[in-house]
Amino acid sequence: MLYLVLSRLVGQKVSYYIPDRMSEGYGLSEKAIDLAAAKGVSLIITVDCGITAVDEIRLAREKGIDTIVCDHHQPGEALPEAVAGVAFKMLQALYQRLELPAAELDDYLDLVAIGSSADIVPLVDENRILVRHGLDKVNYNPRYGVRALLESSGLTNREITVGLIVFVFAPRINAVGRLGDARRAVQLLSSPTLQKARIFARELEKENRLRRDIDEVTFKDADELVQNRLDAENDRAFVLYKRDWHPGVIGIVASRIVEKYYRPTIMIAVSDGVGKGSARSISNFNLYQAVKDCSHLLEEFGGHKYAAGLTIREENIPQFVECFKETARNLLQPEDLIPSLRIDAEINFDQFTPRFIRLLKLMGPFGPMNMRPVFMSTGVKVKNTPTIVGSNHLKLKLEQSGVVFDAIGFNMGDSLELVEQNGGIIDCVYIVEENQWNGKRQLQLRLKAIK
Repeated sequence: MLYLVLSRLVGQKVSYYIPDRMSEGYGLSEKAIDLAAAKGVSLIITVDCGITAVDEIRLAREKGIDTIVCDHHQPGEALPEAVAGVAFKMLQALYQRLELPAAELDDYLDLVAIGSSADIVPLVDENRILVRHGLDKVNYNPRYGVRALLESSGLTNREITVGLIVFVFAPRINAVGRLGDARRAVQLLSSPTLQKARIFARELEKENRLRRDIDEVTFKDADELVQNRLDAENDRAFVLYKRDWHPGVIGIVASRIVEKYYRPTIMIAVSDGVGKGSARSISNFNLYQAVKDCSHLLEEFGGHKYAAGLTIREENIPQFVECFKETARNLLQPEDLIPSLRIDAEINFDQFTPRFIRLLKLMGPFGPMNMRPVFMSTGVKVKNTPTIVGSNHLKLKLEQSGVVFDAIGFNMGDSLELVEQNGGIIDCVYIVEENQWNGKRQLQLRLKAIK
């Protein structure tokens, strides 16, 4: 978005730089600053990084380069000598200062919606409004890159929601940076023609398939380490490390380990004596603070409450493991390690009237801090023979008060025996969503728990 808008304002003077994950890690580096200085750059704008880059920004100043930091992560003890904000708000301020029509920026709300959804930011207040209007643009007037991505990921004629961006769009955009040159994602989203966009979209699709394969192998490795070397019952946090892991996928795999065991998890990929780590958290644990408490063993770190990244020397990893586990023991109580399920209301199926569904939709788009309402219904009858579809998903029809709904429970295949007991009568917790299939829309219950 910044590249497109600033290019529109000042033409060819704008370029972009994305650090290589393997050799540079995340964020602003001395290498990037040296390259910028050699090109005669006078201003660097960091995006989604930079708030802890105190030394790097000082180096940029010494080389005559100003810096604007666009970042939403936790600052360190000291702030860099730079002006700070977040990208879209910076552009709004720039348009005000230049007395340009602010409505021009509406053209870029699709990128705001994709970025905000993919980065799991709270969808409340202004964020929610921007994402709502950005989703309208994605759905009704997509730019060439977004349209090509919709085609390649099989989402043409589907209503694009925050969930689809998180689980379908974002992995494809991320994959090219995780496994290679991230500039291809910028080239896709800034493509001037649909033909060019389709070429990059095909590359993203191919890289995402490869990324999924690497994910799967890494997850099996990590899961074996948890089961064979850690005490999954009593450890309050996991730190996993290995030499041949791909640093581009460890964040995704850490999230999967958290999902399976509900423990704060750090995964470290070690290469040439240096470990690159990605960390993911649970709801009652401030991950950034916990990593900071052990930062005397780290080369660098950054992040926020639920996710963090770090760099560590290989010889310091065993000591860091003990430090982090000890910090988790002090900060977490046993009850914090039990996933909780918040139910908003008990309801009967016959209360899902068209008007009620319309009102529910007005509360969207849904996401962090504005989640879809979670409902519970009791005494529900299983109407058909339940089946397992895909990779362990439970599919069935449920009836209550003469109303029948299709229901699906992702990764709930282990509950098959439970729904067949007790004469097929169950209590269930779920969210309501619209399912689109073969051009038809119908309500579907996405199960979260069965009793």
